[in-house]
Amino acid sequence: MQKSQTSPGDLTAAEVLDTYFLEARARLIELAATLDRIDRAAGSQAVQSDARLQFIQDSLRILQRPQPGRAKAVQELYSLK
Repeated sequence: MQKSQTSPGDLTAAEVLDTYFLEARARLIELAATLDRIDRAAGSQAVQSDARLQFIQDSLRILQRPQPGRAKAVQELYSLK
């Protein structure tokens, strides 16, 4: 019996990139657009210390780590605060 859908664990790194690149790109563009909207909005300086914006910035730092476990680390970040 053949699987109808391949799980990400069964894919090579290149196949994962091929499969998820456009979705990841779209999400990154949406996040960048959200941050741009915050920066352009009245009162943008006042929200720089807002915990929600700090969560986003901390999450971006986690995403830049060159090791596995980033999704878990981001999830834990949000569950701790």
